[in-house]
Amino acid sequence: MKKRALISLTDKTGAVDFAKELTVLGYEIISTGGTAKVLSEGGIDVINVSDITGFPECLDGRVKTLHPKIHAGILAIRSNPEHMKQLEELGVDTIDIIAINLYPFKETILKEGTTREVAIENIDIGGPTMLRAAAKNYQDVAVIIDPRDYATVIDELKTNGSVSVDTKLKLAYKVFQHTSAYDTLIASYLRKETGSPLFDDTFTMTFEKVQDMRYGENPHQNAAFYREIGRGFDGTLAEAVQLHGKELSYNNINDTNGALDTIKEYPDTPCVVALKHANPCGIGIADTIHEAYVKAYEADPVSIFGGIIAANRTIDAATAEEINKIFIEIVIAPDYTDEALEILEKKKNIRILKLPNISKPNRKDMLDMKKVAGGLLVQEYNTELYDDEDIKVVTEAQPTPEQLIDLKFAMKAVKHTKSNAIVLAKDGATVGVGPGQTNRITALELAIKYGGDKVKGSVMASDAFFPFSDCVEAAAAAGITAIIQPGGSIRDQDSIDACNKFGIPMVFTGKRHFKH
Repeated sequence: MKKRALISLTDKTGAVDFAKELTVLGYEIISTGGTAKVLSEGGIDVINVSDITGFPECLDGRVKTLHPKIHAGILAIRSNPEHMKQLEELGVDTIDIIAINLYPFKETILKEGTTREVAIENIDIGGPTMLRAAAKNYQDVAVIIDPRDYATVIDELKTNGSVSVDTKLKLAYKVFQHTSAYDTLIASYLRKETGSPLFDDTFTMTFEKVQDMRYGENPHQNAAFYREIGRGFDGTLAEAVQLHGKELSYNNINDTNGALDTIKEYPDTPCVVALKHANPCGIGIADTIHEAYVKAYEADPVSIFGGIIAANRTIDAATAEEINKIFIEIVIAPDYTDEALEILEKKKNIRILKLPNISKPNRKDMLDMKKVAGGLLVQEYNTELYDDEDIKVVTEAQPTPEQLIDLKFAMKAVKHTKSNAIVLAKDGATVGVGPGQTNRITALELAIKYGGDKVKGSVMASDAFFPFSDCVEAAAAAGITAIIQPGGSIRDQDSIDACNKFGIPMVFTGKRHFKH
């Protein structure tokens, strides 16, 4: 039988040169619609699919290749005498190479204002069907979804007269990987269109690679960073632009994401978050970004060393000068003055990231996922703090308006601190942070230790309820003046009684913020 290649492409990059190489090697070229026109204009003899099928393209091009004379030519097993006999009886020629890419569904739905009708019309049917058929019959058909593979196929044809089975199997894998991602995008789009539940009986998502990592959490682990596909992610780390420094590591990305999650809690005022090992070590809010940085730095001058700085306003020269006084791994901000950028770039090892919509809030449907051995934990993103109407003062002493402001500030901070967590705060800055302890009293003791002389007069936030009165007693001894916590323990009264004994106002939020 004649050697034949079917080429039908949305992205026609390299198509003419590829087809020319195939014709020199003795292949007949079959094509459709716009691809046939481009190839013909490139001087290539093209057989139109309708000439093979004996049936015209119809329904605005929805039906072109969905025909037995195409799919039998792809799916016939060449080593099966019965298959080959049937092809001869039916007058069907084999098709040995398939080069197809699909309607641009992703690009279509990413365009602002795309209607459902337009999106649906950009769901490819014939393309995936041919690709999957060719991939299934990989031992006999070379199937190409990626234009970068044209050269590999041509080189093997020129060198060996055929494409190796190993190469064809790899090409088949790429097809199924691509079509599964394509179908997942369609399903995700229709889930949103129909309001179907996030947590269905099966769970599929697709991501695009941003970069390979030098290594993962540890040097012996391989890793990569992937971007979620869709609109509305412009305030996320995947959309940040790196202005200076070597590429981000796995741990850099994980920690910087934690800094971004934290700074989104304070959009209404200049704020700086200093973060180290996934925990905030200093947070400051003030009238200027420089003053906010000073507060964040002074909260914990030791832990900030080698950490990450996130700012929600433009970094100016004065702030850049302060940052350059210590070793900082990463700075991320919505923008930088020219002078500030020049100052920061003097440090060779600092990574400078720009994220214009840094304060854009996360959405619940962004999802928070943790892989476990043999499974996956998936939950909504934690975008809430507490409902103001649920706030309840449970003690005889009432917090002052100033204390209420600091209590809310502290609760935002403790929400993004690893559990068990305690945060102490005063005057729009953290004083001491106690992260990731086995119990809350240990977390408080750690926060008090870091806070030192600044603890007296501060307020305290806890990510979850107090099971015992010991936290209140330790807080009172340290000079802490007000407490905010979720409440909800069967032993709440013990803590309330202790607060009443020491005259400390305590507020219940009714909302827990565990972070593991």
